[in-house]
Amino acid sequence: MADVKKIATRDSYGAALVELGAKYDNLVVLDADLAAATKTGTFKKVYPDRFIDCGIAESNMMGIAAGLASTGKLVFASSFAMFAAGRAFEQVRNSIGYPHLNVKIGATHAGISVGEDGASHQCCEDIGLMRTIPGMVILNPADDTEAKLAVKAAVEHDGPVYLRFGRLAVPVIFGDDYKFEIGKGVELGEGTDVTIIATGLMVGAAITARELLKNEGISARLINMPTIKPIDKEIICKAANETGCIVTTEEHNIIGGLGSAVAETVTGCCPVPVVRHGVEDVFGRSGPALQLLDLYGLNAEGIVAKAKQALELKK
Repeated sequence: MADVKKIATRDSYGAALVELGAKYDNLVVLDADLAAATKTGTFKKVYPDRFIDCGIAESNMMGIAAGLASTGKLVFASSFAMFAAGRAFEQVRNSIGYPHLNVKIGATHAGISVGEDGASHQCCEDIGLMRTIPGMVILNPADDTEAKLAVKAAVEHDGPVYLRFGRLAVPVIFGDDYKFEIGKGVELGEGTDVTIIATGLMVGAAITARELLKNEGISARLINMPTIKPIDKEIICKAANETGCIVTTEEHNIIGGLGSAVAETVTGCCPVPVVRHGVEDVFGRSGPALQLLDLYGLNAEGIVAKAKQALELKK
């Protein structure tokens, strides 16, 4: 994928906000003193009167977002995932989730690929935290195209949405004809031996992994799952029934994220082996993003190994 155009989904987020700002005059963007990093600064330049820097006070920012939403504003509250989901969890739960307000949380710098910022900033627990909030929609786009469509879908959805974006530039996978719908997975490739369900940054690695498996005579079905909640039960249960085993892959703790959501779904419809691929319930560490992904096995080779493990469990 060396020649493929690469764009960080946080950049896609900023670009989408500017585009939507022209369409929705009630759209307001909040940030916690990180506008340059979260890319909400692009919105601030175009619509300074609809941008509020709340300072390094993420919990307070969520309260402000809730207040604005209660007056009819369409609010995006942005910060690093560690602070948006972690530090401000109580305010997100009680002030946004409980009254089911129309606040969209733009959480950037998620996962190990934050790189040199280290374990304190590498949030691999955010999906698990947000999944526990009733009514919270969770979107984890894989590339620039999907990220922009996810922001648009979040605006059109009435209620709280958690959007997960990355710092690392990733390959653009999807074209302009790509269709995105909240709650729907997308089959990217047919297969009969094993199903790979990928989300976010790991979709690109899963595409490569599928080709590696094909070279070994293993037929892998590939499903992109940009919505973690509500999860697409129909596509998961169909895959479980037809391939007999599943591998999930995510740049997140194997506890609480995509793997947990898929396993919970499968036990209720078609119990088959589900092997979870992700961060193995450990903290991150400082280092270059690509090297860290390899260190934690978050690559195509890691997915291939898990697929073979699932096939063994299927026997």
